[in-house]
Amino acid sequence: MSVSIIILVVLALSALGYFLGRRRALSLAAESGGKLHSLPGYYGQTVALFAAVPAFLLLIAWLFVQPVVIDARVDGMIPDSVIPEGGARSLVISDVRRIAGGLDAVLARNALDEGALIDGSVDFSTIRDRLAEVGIALGNDVPTEVFEAAKVYRQDTKVGSTAMAIAVIALSMGLGAWSFMRIRPDLRARNISEGFIKSLLIGSSTIAILTTVGIVASLVFESINFFRMYPASEFFFSTVWNPQFRGGSELGILPLLWGTFYISLIALLVAVPIGLLIAIYLSEYASKSLRSVAKPAIEVLAGIPTIVYGLFALITVGPFLRDWFAQPLGLGSSSSSVLTAGIVMGIMIIPFVSSLSDDIMNAVPQALRDGSYGLGATQSETIKKVILPAALPGIVGAILLAASRAIGETMIVVLGAGAAAKLDLNPFEAMTTVTVKIVSQLTGDTEFASPETLVAFALGLTLFVFTLGLNVLALYIVRKYREQYE
Repeated sequence: MSVSIIILVVLALSALGYFLGRRRALSLAAESGGKLHSLPGYYGQTVALFAAVPAFLLLIAWLFVQPVVIDARVDGMIPDSVIPEGGARSLVISDVRRIAGGLDAVLARNALDEGALIDGSVDFSTIRDRLAEVGIALGNDVPTEVFEAAKVYRQDTKVGSTAMAIAVIALSMGLGAWSFMRIRPDLRARNISEGFIKSLLIGSSTIAILTTVGIVASLVFESINFFRMYPASEFFFSTVWNPQFRGGSELGILPLLWGTFYISLIALLVAVPIGLLIAIYLSEYASKSLRSVAKPAIEVLAGIPTIVYGLFALITVGPFLRDWFAQPLGLGSSSSSVLTAGIVMGIMIIPFVSSLSDDIMNAVPQALRDGSYGLGATQSETIKKVILPAALPGIVGAILLAASRAIGETMIVVLGAGAAAKLDLNPFEAMTTVTVKIVSQLTGDTEFASPETLVAFALGLTLFVFTLGLNVLALYIVRKYREQYE
């Protein structure tokens, strides 16, 4: 039984428990003259929560534990003699999973008898032919141990999935029935229901915190492994980025940081002036009807997928800058450039600056405007001397948040700026950023334990520190210089 079906069954049992629990509460209320501790709906919620929440917790735990247990058993079945020289055990385990998945597909098509597969009465050549029919190509040199491990993996997965379905559904039915039988007029159903909700809220907050801790921990631990293989001084201070997966790599981060800074700076030079002018117009000059149309239309820019922006940079902006500026001025001949990516990225982050700045300027009390007008100031003088200074901390925070968004962008850089890691001041030259190289170092069939792969985690940790610093700086500026109005 698939996980989705198990979830649907548990949700159906939970819904049934709600209606039965509420109905039982109403019948008890009729018998006792309407004396119930809580509303009837709370009794139904209690049954529904007992039927759903523990079952889902068991399902989540099972989904985490089962693969670990099965992988450990399968790993013990594979001797070191079948591991290819220079290869990794994890690659053999991946082959085991791939073959097991192929066996499932073959059996689903009734192209092979399951009993013959289990008792080994069918020869390996027949199995290989059946696997080839579903797109699983096996060579003649596949070790017997790997194939036997694949059969065990498939069988254990099947047994584990069946046991999971039985255990989860049984737990849902059992706790639902137990909760239903506990319903009586003096049961504090509202307290139980609200306690469940409070625990759910605490659990959600904990998951968010643990996710952040897990991300940071994974970056830190893998970065430590990288710095054990590659000198930290060369990584942080070298000006050459030249990864060679066969040795002799130079992994200096400075060209990547320079490309990230350069492209982000151009993006901010595009987005900040335009975004602020838009915010000033929408906040101070536009009518309500125009504002109700213009602001959502501008914010649509933030919802456009970045791949669309990347294609726009590649097909439209890049060739335009090359043909009208780079080639006539003798500054370059490529449509991929820092300026291309920076302009398109600036267009993308305009809503981050304009929308946040507009909201901040609207938060400035009308009394300050009226006082300025009363002193004889014009509208433009009021904007320059009163509104912008009052909203400045929030505007700076919006700019820094937009900068964090620009630093983390990948797709626009890939299609608009190229992948060349170098130090150059020419904005019409192709460059790249940290995020692009993170993707490229983890793409393809590479050995995970090599410095050229682990460097992606060091790059990610460096980028995380930079963006975290910008966010902290933005919060510090907003809190330190924020003005409170009543």
